Amino acid sequence: MGIKKKKEMQVAALTICHQDLETLRSFADVEGKNLASLLLHCVQFTDGVSQIHYIKQIVPLLEKADKNGACDPTTQSCLDILAGIYLSLSLKNPLKKVLASSLNGLPECFVTEVVHSFTCRLQEELNTTDLYSYRKVTDNISSCMENFNVGRASVNNLLKNVLHFLRRSLIEITEENRKFTGNHIVQTQLMNDLLVGIRVSMTLVQKVHSFQGNLWKASSSSIWQSMCSLLSIFTKFLSDDDLLQTIQSTSGLAVILFIKTMFDPPEKIPDLISSLLLGSADYNSLPEWLVSSCRSLCCSEVSGSALLFLCQGTLAMLDWQNGSMGPRWEALLLDTAHILFTSSSQIKESTLEMFLSRILSSWTNSAIHALESSSLSLKSSLSGNSSIVGKLLEYVYTHWEHPLDALRHQTKIIFKNLLQMHWLTTEGAHSATDPFFLELTESLLRLEWHIKGKYMCLGCLVECIGIEHILAVDKTIPSQILEVMGDQSLVPYASDLLETMFKSHRSHLKSHTVDSPWIEQWHETWVSPLLFILCEGNLDQKSYVIDYYLPKLLNCSPESLSYMVKILQTSSDAKIGSYNSRGALGALMACLRTARAHGHLQSATDTWGNLVSSARIKQGLIHQHSQVRIDTLGLLCESNRSTEMISTEEMQLIQFFITYNLNNQSPGVRQQICSLLKKLFCRIQESSQVLYKLEQSKSKHEPENELTKQHPSVSLEQYKNFMSSVSNSLFGALFPGSSYPTRFSALTILGSIAEVFPVPEGRTQTVYQLSHDIDVGRFQTLLECFTSTFEDVKILAFDLLMKLPKTVIQFQDSEKLQSLFQAALELSSSTKPYDCVTASYLLNFLIWQDVLPSFLSAYIKTQQVACGDGNTSAAVVERNTLVVIKCLLENLEEEISQAENSLLQAAASFPMYGRVHCITGALQKLSLNSLQLVSEWRPLVQKLILMSYRLSAVVSPVIQSSSPEGLIPMDTDSESASRLQMILNEIQPRDTNDYFSKTKILKERDTFDLEDLNASVPSIDCSAEIKGKEGKTCDVTAQMVLICCWRSMKEIALLLGTLCQLLPMQSVQESSDGLLTVEQVKDIGDYFKQHLLQSRHRGAFELAYTGFVKLTEVLNRSPNVSLQKLLEQWLWNVLEEIKCSDPSSKLCATRRSAGIPFYIQALLASESKKGKMDLLKITMKELISLAGPTDDSKSTVPQVHALNILRALFRDTRLGENVISYVADGAKVAILGFTSPVWAVRNSSTLLFSTLITRIFGVKRGKDELSKKNRMTGREFFSRFPELYPFLLKQLEAVANTVDSDTGELKRHPSMFLLLLVLARLYPSPMDGTSSALSMAPFVSFIMRCGHSPVYRSREMAARALVPFVMVDQIPNTIRTLLARLPNCTDQCFRQNHIHGTLLQACTVNHYTMLLLWMRERTFSGKGDSVWGLQGVK
Repeated sequence: MGIKKKKEMQVAALTICHQDLETLRSFADVEGKNLASLLLHCVQFTDGVSQIHYIKQIVPLLEKADKNGACDPTTQSCLDILAGIYLSLSLKNPLKKVLASSLNGLPECFVTEVVHSFTCRLQEELNTTDLYSYRKVTDNISSCMENFNVGRASVNNLLKNVLHFLRRSLIEITEENRKFTGNHIVQTQLMNDLLVGIRVSMTLVQKVHSFQGNLWKASSSSIWQSMCSLLSIFTKFLSDDDLLQTIQSTSGLAVILFIKTMFDPPEKIPDLISSLLLGSADYNSLPEWLVSSCRSLCCSEVSGSALLFLCQGTLAMLDWQNGSMGPRWEALLLDTAHILFTSSSQIKESTLEMFLSRILSSWTNSAIHALESSSLSLKSSLSGNSSIVGKLLEYVYTHWEHPLDALRHQTKIIFKNLLQMHWLTTEGAHSATDPFFLELTESLLRLEWHIKGKYMCLGCLVECIGIEHILAVDKTIPSQILEVMGDQSLVPYASDLLETMFKSHRSHLKSHTVDSPWIEQWHETWVSPLLFILCEGNLDQKSYVIDYYLPKLLNCSPESLSYMVKILQTSSDAKIGSYNSRGALGALMACLRTARAHGHLQSATDTWGNLVSSARIKQGLIHQHSQVRIDTLGLLCESNRSTEMISTEEMQLIQFFITYNLNNQSPGVRQQICSLLKKLFCRIQESSQVLYKLEQSKSKHEPENELTKQHPSVSLEQYKNFMSSVSNSLFGALFPGSSYPTRFSALTILGSIAEVFPVPEGRTQTVYQLSHDIDVGRFQTLLECFTSTFEDVKILAFDLLMKLPKTVIQFQDSEKLQSLFQAALELSSSTKPYDCVTASYLLNFLIWQDVLPSFLSAYIKTQQVACGDGNTSAAVVERNTLVVIKCLLENLEEEISQAENSLLQAAASFPMYGRVHCITGALQKLSLNSLQLVSEWRPLVQKLILMSYRLSAVVSPVIQSSSPEGLIPMDTDSESASRLQMILNEIQPRDTNDYFSKTKILKERDTFDLEDLNASVPSIDCSAEIKGKEGKTCDVTAQMVLICCWRSMKEIALLLGTLCQLLPMQSVQESSDGLLTVEQVKDIGDYFKQHLLQSRHRGAFELAYTGFVKLTEVLNRSPNVSLQKLLEQWLWNVLEEIKCSDPSSKLCATRRSAGIPFYIQALLASESKKGKMDLLKITMKELISLAGPTDDSKSTVPQVHALNILRALFRDTRLGENVISYVADGAKVAILGFTSPVWAVRNSSTLLFSTLITRIFGVKRGKDELSKKNRMTGREFFSRFPELYPFLLKQLEAVANTVDSDTGELKRHPSMFLLLLVLARLYPSPMDGTSSALSMAPFVSFIMRCGHSPVYRSREMAARALVPFVMVDQIPNTIRTLLARLPNCTDQCFRQNHIHGTLLQACTVNHYTMLLLWMRERTFSGKGDSVWGLQGVK
């Protein structure tokens, strides 16, 4: 809501060499009025913005000099220096564009001289041999051709040299890229350089005038030879899969552009490109230069990706808008379409799918341009009934619900363009009566409303043919769409469609209705269904309609607000609403809030005076339904003008609201309350600035739309009193014992106040400062919030204290400061986990104190802590953080020493994880990249790392035990203890302390009392008996030991991850520029590897995974090649260990492979998504190979590991669409694994199958397993995963063969239910009945046979699965076939299961038929409600 401050422009200043500087000084005149003086003043500035001002004065100065005569030596030298300045500036520096713009306006007499200067300077740059300077030269060539006449002329003069340089640079950069294989950071930079080089080469051909003639086309010409060499390079790039696909794509554009530019005669270009695309080129008839440059395209088979990029080049680089399309060009356009359709069925990678969708979209654009001047044959080939449009429609129906947003967007463009194509083929005939549009509309309306693509296509149809025909078919369509808006996933699509429809309807009524009031008809169609939903709809529907639909409706028709208010006011008295219902009052408040937030209510006066009374507003503020209260508060707080004044009445109502609504139990409602009040505070702050300006200018004019007629100072005082009153109410809510919701709301709102009303700096004025209302008591209240058991409250209290001025939070009492530090240290070793969180926030707050307690010096060995600049706040914080961490570390080391003797003693008395947590918290609050005490930090970091390893060695035996949850038995008698001794010896992975040797009993230790923060830590004698307050003894439980161990491992992992993520790393060994060495990072990586691969406790390895992810991110960004390759080495090592199936391996084969999937997941997810993802591809292939069925019993464990790892990778959202191409293979191994005789394999296969179902069909959004929200058409499913078609068909045949047995024996195939579950999630496609290679017919007979299964659930699933495989025209024959399978009355032997399964299938298909007939009748009669499909059919 607040006005954002305009970001200051940062411009790097230009500089010149010493020689040019001396030249300027020698030519500068005394008066400082010539060009040399101007440039001298310019370069002396260190601010680029100031230099821009001087650059703009160049042309006016030279225009004056032009009147005096020709270019003198002084001006020549200055122009030469300007050329050097231009070429020295970076490509994105604004100075470069300003200078180019200025030089474009030079007088004619100076142009020749400046072109000569630029030519000479550019020639020097082209002669460079430094490979890493090539990018700068390429950028200069690019900038010279970009709206810069002088630069373009100089490039034209040096065309031979420029082409030679580009050829040389591309070759050398390619070789350099091969040398750095494995170093992805360097390779990424080099590939970007290649990409820029290709683009500059294309720009050169398109913009330089020398290519417009034919003189350069002689074979002996150096320009021609360079062009042939570049074409050869681009052809190699096109087929090089080691390069980025962006480079391959751009190379495809460059190849077509160069062929177009170089080939003669031009009229044969379409035939040539068609032959290259179709692979039918006769290289004997091709020019020699083309064969030698493009041999891989002419004489060998072109890869699918290269063919795709060539099609892209064909569509982008050839001119389809020239208005003189001949038969050859039309044939090329159609050939390109056929190639794209062929590629569509072969592409698996998501990136190539994205390219294909863009190219198809580009093809439809080209087709539209071609149709504007095409022949009748092309119009016939591209009409709505043509095969090409049919395939485009099939592509749209297959991809309109694709997971990629960008691909769905391209699908919409394709559909919109094919409608335009058909309209052009009909030469503008009446669209509403066109058979193609009518049939398309009918097929779309027959679809269920849960299909997202339906909304997109209907929207395009409405834009093309209007809404009249659709409303004529069914007037209830607006209501049907509003009914769907209870589903969050459909809301954006439904609201966009409704907006398109009501805008089209409004325009139609406005233009065709003259006499009668058309607005009433529009209200009846669009506003009345809205009001019904707002009053009677369910909660989700109301919320989504208010958020998405209502603002669009009001923006289209603001005058409809009075119509809504009039109806709702009448209903609000009778329908006030309740706890579960908003009623008409809630609908009224929602409409008013939306109208005011979007500027349809100009001020609060309009709201209260003309539309609704303040009593009604007050009623809404305390309504039983929380959303009504929120909407009413939003009406008060929100405004489209950030400077709109707050009235006295509004302030009173808001204070009234705060009194009753702080203790709301709903997190969502609390968040909305805090957000709305922050908007109100921003309005107060912004409007107060307006009042201050009025007060200072002593203006007699009132501001526009002023609510009060009083003096600005009076309004400011009211603001101040209001804010002070709000703050008092909020602090009053923080009383001891107040609930968590109350504290959360109060602290959040107080934090917003402190943020919105900052401490004034300079001349700025603030109407209110929170610090003025904070006394000692309220400061103590905020500190007591640290003792809350909810971490959110601690975070909010800490953040609020940090926002206050430093003078407010400084302690004056040294004893108080010391007692708080002692309390924090005591809490950091408490046995209650939330106490260490309190200690962390308390220590982080105390670190910001200027003076530390004197007793801390006793905890550190180095008495004097040096500080580079003790007066600065950052230096003080760094010094204090260092001291506190040293104190914590020394205490922790003592506790580890005791834990090494007795881990049970440590678990019961001083669990060590609290100390580590406090150290991590202190490090996270410090800026570790700008440390001043580097000499102090380096040994401390070393000690922290060693401490982590030492603590891990103490607690890891428990975590790595095969049964960590019950490691310490609770039996107290000696007989039980002796029986369990054997178990302890068997499960111990290592024997490093005495608790593995015998069971122990310890006394209960005193717990810390949070109410007494001043209590000091008592000295603990480990050999003494520890008694509780009542002197009772108690057993040390296994749970106590486990909590101590896994939390310690968790904190160690987070600490090491934080160190790697935040600390600067040394660039070279023994350097002083970092705190972490390369060896330390490698050791930390080995630690994570051992911990993740050997831990059994889920809490331990899940949090170790969090720390390991931080490490992998650091390694992935590291410029050190050895660190980059660590990830790959670790990955291959663990894969080899999994494959070898060594009995001595410590990898966990149970617990879903424990931390192994997390380890591999972290390694693969860190791989750059912009690269080729080679590690992921190799790993997926390896894992799928391991997960497949095998006869070797030794490979069972690797198979289980592979299945569990695949499950984790398919679930990882960071891998996104990169794993989609492996879904089909994953489904195969999951289904085959379910037939394994080993239970572990079947279990892992089931988990993997469940994950794949979610990945394919989406997250389950309803209770029904076969909900319509988690389905797709059979055509779409098999188009996205074509490998599953033959696999599922073969498996289904095998399953069907086991159902019936001649001997009468019952057989149950384990994969039957899985196969039917997949098939039952499919539903009929709009394209069913058209020809397709992926015919559904072969599945039908096998699914029918599966209906004979002895398992009821399988028969039911077979009935569901049969429906999507029955074509619409085959429904009668299918039902006849099913009925014919029923036994006759004369049959002697029949089975009830067969009869039941057959009848169930027949009933299901028949029910679907009735639904189709009902939908068809409803669609064309305008009657009936929304049809929800086949969900729930039994």
